[in-house]
Amino acid sequence: MAEQQRDTGNTRDAREPREAQAVRGPQGSRGSREPSEWSHEPPERQESHEPRAPREPREDERRAWRDLVATARRTVADGLVVGTSGNVSVRVGDTVLVTPSGVPYDRLTPDDVTGVGLDGRQVLGTLLPTSELPMHLAVHRSTSAGAVVHTHAVHATAVSTLVPELPLIHYMAGALGGPVRVAPYATYGTEELAAHVLRALADRSGCLLRNHGTLTHGATLDQAYDRTAQLEWMCRLWLTASSVPGLTPSLLSPEELARAEERLRGYGRPELRPEA
Repeated sequence: MAEQQRDTGNTRDAREPREAQAVRGPQGSRGSREPSEWSHEPPERQESHEPRAPREPREDERRAWRDLVATARRTVADGLVVGTSGNVSVRVGDTVLVTPSGVPYDRLTPDDVTGVGLDGRQVLGTLLPTSELPMHLAVHRSTSAGAVVHTHAVHATAVSTLVPELPLIHYMAGALGGPVRVAPYATYGTEELAAHVLRALADRSGCLLRNHGTLTHGATLDQAYDRTAQLEWMCRLWLTASSVPGLTPSLLSPEELARAEERLRGYGRPELRPEA
C-alpha cells in the first residue's frame, strides 16, 4: 500500500513525499541513482515507544542495505511506484531489512538501516518499518526468498481489477512458475492480506494483489526486481492486445507454457539446458 497514505501520527509535516517522477515502464530507462550517491539530508526520526535497537548493523547488513536502497530507487526510476508507494525487503540470516514507512527513497542514508527479526521485532534502526511488514515477513517465513519487491505498477494493478489470473499471453509466465494468480483484496498491512498473498504464491514467485499491485520474490534483489519488471510488462502486453476492437488475443496452452518453462530453467546455464 502507498506508504504516504498511512497516517503514522508521529510523522512531521516536513516529511513530504518527493515530487512524482515521470512514469517510465520497466522497458524504459533504468536511470536510478547509483547506490553510492547517498542523500545528504537524512530523514527525521519518528518518535517511538519501542526500545532502542539493541545493536549496530553488521558489515553484511550494511552492504545489503545499500543494495536494498538502490533497488527501491530503481522502482521509482522505472515507473513501478510513485512517491513512497511500494516496498522492498532482503533477508540477511535471520534478519529482514525493509524499507521504512513514509520516507522517500532518495533521502535514505547508510545510517538508516531498518531491520526486524522473523518474529517482527525491530532489531535495527529507529525508523518505522514499512506498513506492509506482515506481507514481507509471511513470504520470508514461508518460502526460500532472499528478497521481496512490492509495487503499485500501473498495468499490473489494472489487470488485477479485471481477471482472477493473468491470461497466458506470453511464455515468460514460466519464469514466475506458471499462470500468475490474483490474490483477493484485503486492507493493506493486515495479516489477512498476507494470507491471501501466500495462497496466490503457491508454487509461484509472483502474484497480483487485487486493486493494489504486485509482489514478487527471488533469491536476490536483482532477481526479485526483474520478476516484477517482467510481470508488469506481461500485464501491459495483455492490456494492449485486448484493446484492439473485434479481435481476441491468442493465448498459450498449458502444454506450450510447460515446454517454455522447462527451457527457462536452464536459461543462461548450458549444463541445465534441455536438448532440442
